[in-house]
Amino acid sequence: MLFNSIEFLLFFPIVTILFFLLPHKFRWFHLLAASCVFYMYFIPIYIVILFATIIIDYFAGILIENADGRKRKWYLVMSLVANIGVLAVFKYYNFFAENIIEAFHLSGHHVNIPLLTIALPIGLSFHTFQAMSYTIEVYRGHHPAERHFGIYALYVMFYPQLVAGPIERPQNVLYQFHEKKYLNYENVAHGMRLMLWGMVKKVVVADRLAIYTNDIFNHPYDKSATALVIGAIFFSFQIFCDFSGYSDIAIGAARVMGFKLMTNFNKPYHSRSISEFWKRWHISLSTWFRDYLYISLGGNRVALPRVYFNLFFVFLVSGFWHGANWTFIIWGALHGFYLVFALLTKGVREKAVNATGVGRVKWLNNFLDVSITFVLVVFAWIFFRANTAHDAFYIARRCLDFPAEMWRVIRTHRLYFLELPGIYTMILPGFFAIFCLELAHIIQLRFRLPDTFDSKPAVFRWALYYTGFFLLVFFGVYEKTQFIYYQF
Repeated sequence: MLFNSIEFLLFFPIVTILFFLLPHKFRWFHLLAASCVFYMYFIPIYIVILFATIIIDYFAGILIENADGRKRKWYLVMSLVANIGVLAVFKYYNFFAENIIEAFHLSGHHVNIPLLTIALPIGLSFHTFQAMSYTIEVYRGHHPAERHFGIYALYVMFYPQLVAGPIERPQNVLYQFHEKKYLNYENVAHGMRLMLWGMVKKVVVADRLAIYTNDIFNHPYDKSATALVIGAIFFSFQIFCDFSGYSDIAIGAARVMGFKLMTNFNKPYHSRSISEFWKRWHISLSTWFRDYLYISLGGNRVALPRVYFNLFFVFLVSGFWHGANWTFIIWGALHGFYLVFALLTKGVREKAVNATGVGRVKWLNNFLDVSITFVLVVFAWIFFRANTAHDAFYIARRCLDFPAEMWRVIRTHRLYFLELPGIYTMILPGFFAIFCLELAHIIQLRFRLPDTFDSKPAVFRWALYYTGFFLLVFFGVYEKTQFIYYQF
């Protein structure tokens, strides 16, 4: 079920009202049943796979807690193999099979490997990683095994975050399902505001930008360098508004019922470095990889060359997590390269900043840092969005021609920008939407609105509510567009 659908508009209030009407002892079952309905709305049969892994991880947690010595590790391995095995079959089998076939073909040999023709279970990587975090935390002794099977199943299947996160830890969520929740005005108001803001980002900004970016990335070979650069910038904001919009709706829907989920985005395009970007973007995933993979590899407690390897490897795996395609692997490798390069050149860059005097002008230094980080992130997004690696490299090369193309335009005194296809219907409205989004972020930061919103006058609050509804009604794109991260 899509958040941006009529079905969810009916589903959410019905589930929420029944939740508060039911006695506390029945609420877990109500939410679990609602989550099953929510998930089965896509491909019903796949709920069998989800419950199979839930059963394995539930008993694995108890066995790990009760066991001693090597048995604990074996039970953990059993759980991880089951979860990763499901991912390997549904998400990565065809990728490896196709690449093996291609490798044999290039060597002059023919091999016949059957390919699967099944659809990827929606949100598979998200609820798999959440389930894995549970058994790992039980193994590490950070959380007791959950004895209530229904509560554990709800931890994995809680409908607001089931499909695209945030990827929660058991310490943050499990105890909340045992608590009795009360109808609270502050929770309802805060949650509904987040849901409204998330919907505006999704259907007003992301889905409108998608009209242009889909055309650019699906037909890149007949586009100018300028159009490709605009497409890359638009996709950067499209994916941010799409994914952070989903997270806002998920967090808001849970908050209405009294459940608190972790923040997943924190204005990532305001970052001054790639390292800071990953502390602000998809926080639940980046911290998952940090805590369970990077630190397990030794983190930064090893020799410097090994630190570089750990960083690069983690982001390579992160790229592969996003999808079984070379475009995602290259995207992850690019971010790994950015981080390693930043460490290698830290001293040189600091000397250059001091020598030029830029460091003494704080606003200029910040502006340059944010701008360079944004350009690097946008460049990497090209590989994330492109349909094939060949398309991605072509688009990247053409984008590098953008300065030369602009110089030719300046020399001929043409109003080139106004001649671009879709300038009035898509490009200018798209940039205006991005401008309004960033202005909203600046206002949020300047007036600390998330913390002080309730203290503002009622006229101010309701003016913003009506503005949000106005934007949704008159500028929203209602084509049941799936959230980008549903495919992961």
